[in-house]
Amino acid sequence: MEMITVQQAEDIIMSQYQDFGNEPISYEAALGRVLAEDLFADRDLPPFNRPTVDGIAIRYAAYEKGIRSFAIKAVQSAGEPSLSVDSENECIEIMTGAALDHSVDTVIRYEDISIENGIASVNIDIKKGQNIHLKARDKKMGDILVTANQIITPAIIGIASSIGKTILSVKKLPKIVIISTGDEMVSAASVPTPFQLRRSNGITIQTVLEKYKIQADILHLNDDYEDIKKEISRCINEYDVLLMSGGVSMGKFDYLPKVCEELGIKKLFHKIKQRPGKPFWFGKSQHQKLVFAFPGNPVSVFMCLHRYFIPWLEKSLEIPDSGFQFAVLQNDIDFPFPLQYFVQVKLSVNSSGQLIAKSVDTNGSGDFSHLADTHAFIELPMEQTSFRKGEVYTIWKYNF
Repeated sequence: MEMITVQQAEDIIMSQYQDFGNEPISYEAALGRVLAEDLFADRDLPPFNRPTVDGIAIRYAAYEKGIRSFAIKAVQSAGEPSLSVDSENECIEIMTGAALDHSVDTVIRYEDISIENGIASVNIDIKKGQNIHLKARDKKMGDILVTANQIITPAIIGIASSIGKTILSVKKLPKIVIISTGDEMVSAASVPTPFQLRRSNGITIQTVLEKYKIQADILHLNDDYEDIKKEISRCINEYDVLLMSGGVSMGKFDYLPKVCEELGIKKLFHKIKQRPGKPFWFGKSQHQKLVFAFPGNPVSVFMCLHRYFIPWLEKSLEIPDSGFQFAVLQNDIDFPFPLQYFVQVKLSVNSSGQLIAKSVDTNGSGDFSHLADTHAFIELPMEQTSFRKGEVYTIWKYNF
């Protein structure tokens, strides 16, 4: 199978999206999960007519008759049963958010009245029904307040609380293991020899997934064929998705493709016409378990994760497509190779409100130092070799 294009790789990966089902969760633990049900108003909102200011409540018919002074019958605060007036020349002193009785229909602010000896006098022109938030004005009982298939935000949790939904149905998350390989990779806590590197891919991938509330496990394997085979065999039974880094290029110790083949994991593609990340391997087991095997260098891992895996995950969890994002290139780039080129860029918004992208010179896909101070990859089409300031291209954000 020859090298495929970025678009072909995306199509193959997206065709393998999966539904992992739903599960109930306490609303207190639901932040960042994907809502799997619509939320409905359990009563009218607001549930009663309520003043939007502190002041007095009167019958407008009395004002129409020329009455300007009202005897204060009682004071009513929010949360108390509503109080009625018995005659036209009475009023209720009432606080914001209290339940307005049907015997009154207009509210006048304290600032617009004077009170003396229990009599409130009106000093301004008023309109019928003023300063009242009417029952069911926002939503009627049974109306949808929040639609399913969106990431749960603090605002959604607040709405759930207000309708008594303390248990929410959310999308189940896939079980994921992150596997790094390579004898030269040592733990972050150790001091490497001049020929070793500290491991970073595993923790990087793990923390990207935390945004989706996925608690992925991490495993590191040395370049031992039998060891790799044994562990991948175990993981393909225990997990839904294997995210791997390293071991997929053409080196003598890049065992992954052969191991996967022996374990009956079908290769869906190996190698994409792109830079970085050309040796990316993707396959699935007989039980629909997926293996994303990224090249080992950190920039390739980061790019492939955001360009391919995250869109697959969002489609599987039915998170609405936020759509492609585009940015205006701010400097010329020449790339004389027939590959889709992903360049690290800094993003900002110009005075016209356009998203603009300035590329950062890096020393290839092993140079991960710029990932901290850039915001996205800009995707430059394979069919071109020169890209000019002012042209618009797709971006894949990671820090913006």
